[in-house]
Amino acid sequence: MVSLPDIEAARTLIRPHVIHTPLVHSPTLSVMAGAEVHLKMEAMQKGGSFKIRGALAHILSRRGEIGPAGVVAASAGNHAQGVALAARLAGVRATVVMPNWASISKQAATRAYGAEVILHGNTLEESLDRARELSARGGMLVHAYDDPLVIAGQGTIGLEIHEDLPSVDQVIVPVGGGGLVAGIATALRGTNPGVRVTGVQAAACPSAVEALRAGKPVTVESRPTLADGIRVRRVGELPFPVIRDLVDRVVLVGEDAIADAMLLLLERKKVLAEGAGAAPLAALLSGSANVTPGSRVVLVVSGGNLDIPLLERVIRRGLVRTGRVLHLTVTLDDAPGALASMLSVIGSHGGNILHIHHGRGDPGIGVTAVRLDLVIETRGPDHSRRIQDELERKGYSVTGSGRP
Repeated sequence: MVSLPDIEAARTLIRPHVIHTPLVHSPTLSVMAGAEVHLKMEAMQKGGSFKIRGALAHILSRRGEIGPAGVVAASAGNHAQGVALAARLAGVRATVVMPNWASISKQAATRAYGAEVILHGNTLEESLDRARELSARGGMLVHAYDDPLVIAGQGTIGLEIHEDLPSVDQVIVPVGGGGLVAGIATALRGTNPGVRVTGVQAAACPSAVEALRAGKPVTVESRPTLADGIRVRRVGELPFPVIRDLVDRVVLVGEDAIADAMLLLLERKKVLAEGAGAAPLAALLSGSANVTPGSRVVLVVSGGNLDIPLLERVIRRGLVRTGRVLHLTVTLDDAPGALASMLSVIGSHGGNILHIHHGRGDPGIGVTAVRLDLVIETRGPDHSRRIQDELERKGYSVTGSGRP
């Protein structure tokens, strides 16, 4: 099992190569949560996530054992980039096996850091099997979470949290395979035994929750999730006993809560966080993290490697969910001035038209009618309701609940 001295040794080793990421106090989130909330900004780390810490700890610790084949890893995203960057810093070759569905942008980033990328498999397990085959031919396997040196590297985040905020009461950490939370929990409990550590998983892939229920790692079914960085179907064998013994609880958050947290971080804190990185805030604001009022809480924003098309969908979904974008369908007479009159009602009540589709001849409407699909920017749910009520009061046929 990884110890506090292991983590301290890892910090000495990787310190020259990684960023001591900021711990940022957020007055806005503190008011919302009723606690003193700080963000541990691993999204600002080299490679865009915490993963370089563990990869560097492994590669630098075993640098003398690495042969011409270099290091091998399997990952769909952040670990791939972390290993590629760590290998470049250490001056060794890196080969990363990524599943066929890995995003093009993450493939490109991994190659840009100098790694050879091999696309193989329809699941991460199949990619890992291929990486093990390459390892058997001479490459050194750097596992994403089931490795003591990797866990020690991730634990350096806990040392930085303790150094910057010794009085911290609770730290909320995303959980996938478990290496991050195991390292942080080990570091924090070794420096401040009274601190509470809470893990967070996407409800779509509750591998750690089910492992704790079963008393051992189990493989779970998973669904697509915004938090793809923690979509790991089986928690690691090495992290599991640490999670069981040192983590107070692991909670689940849904997709809407994750999307809302991502949007809130972006809009109010100007922080671009991927779904996994926003999961701790989702747990805080949903109440599942069970934060003591007035306590000092740290949220580990583990990464910010988010594809732009996904970011667009998250923003759109978040604006609709928070009532700031209203989707309506309005049927009106197809006559001169009818459209202008209807739009003037919206404009006079402060609505901003973002999109309008003008459809004639749609099934279900008369030949003298037209159906309009509207996307309207509003100030919030109350404003949206006032606009919809006013349209109905003026005699327009309005359908739609405000959601696409």
